[in-house]
Amino acid sequence: MSNKVIETDVVIIGAGPVGLFAVFELGLLDMKCDVIDILDKPGGQCAELYPDKPIYDIPGIPEISGGELTKSLLEQIKPFNPEFHLSTIVSELKQINNDLWEVVTDSDKIFHTKVIVIAAGGGSFQPKKPPINGIDDYEGKSVFYSIKNIESFYNKEISIVGGGDSALDWALTLHKKSKNLTLIHRRKEFRAAPDTVNKIMKLIDDGSINFELGQVKELVGSDGQLNKIICKDKEKEKEIKCETMLPFFGLTMKLGPVANWGLNLEQNLIKVNTETFETNQKGIFAIGDINYYPGKLKLILCGFHEGALMAQKAHQYIYPDKKVIFQYTTSSSKLQKKLGVK
Repeated sequence: MSNKVIETDVVIIGAGPVGLFAVFELGLLDMKCDVIDILDKPGGQCAELYPDKPIYDIPGIPEISGGELTKSLLEQIKPFNPEFHLSTIVSELKQINNDLWEVVTDSDKIFHTKVIVIAAGGGSFQPKKPPINGIDDYEGKSVFYSIKNIESFYNKEISIVGGGDSALDWALTLHKKSKNLTLIHRRKEFRAAPDTVNKIMKLIDDGSINFELGQVKELVGSDGQLNKIICKDKEKEKEIKCETMLPFFGLTMKLGPVANWGLNLEQNLIKVNTETFETNQKGIFAIGDINYYPGKLKLILCGFHEGALMAQKAHQYIYPDKKVIFQYTTSSSKLQKKLGVK
């Protein structure tokens, strides 16, 4: 597989609210952004873990859910056409020369950029793995925690394990294209959106999806390829034919590869200069919950403020011979034109 090199002004690592607003601030200053996130959709923790949870401390908005905030931020940054690279992990940062960084991912994409903005919250979201002996031997071959190329799952004997939104959403998406699909959950009740649950129950009732009550206790196969799984409910065991297993047990936060990027850390957080929110590495910034400085508050509104100041310094790296002229969106016709204001 040949690697695809993408040249861009700014690479933002993290598509949560702070990373999304950074696209806006950078866009106002004519900087093009590519946004990378381990999740399969923008929004970070707000969208993945708490989409319906109300937030009360966004200035000027008495109450808004995490999902609604994500939707509004995506609408706000539309004029700047950011490129999103989802279900992707940044594995390595390499300095090519004094002015250029190489961002290596776990896909076939490599980025060359002068500015990197780390907006990864408390770190990267990692999937919670089921406690099954030998599961490591199957990971990436017939056991997957996310779906990057949906076509590779077509016409397979699939078992989806879990009862939340991700498990049920993928069951709805894959059941028509699979050879056979089994949904496995330890309870009869699901923890997904009511409309999704209703659709799944209808498919189970008419036999389009198989449902098994219990937990996966054993994987059977060879050389990383599953043949079947053993599902157990109380004292009852059942063999299920399975070529591909998708466990969706939620996510956990880990610092992940960030720890190996040569950045100054303070209690697993990245130390920054509060004038620019730049790290100890030239051209690398950290904003939001991932950074540390005296008096730091882990609030979304603080991350927004950090993004605004970061963009001013980032502009110097992208346009070293061009001075930033500070303007207000309320009065600048130039900024309003960028935003599509009529």
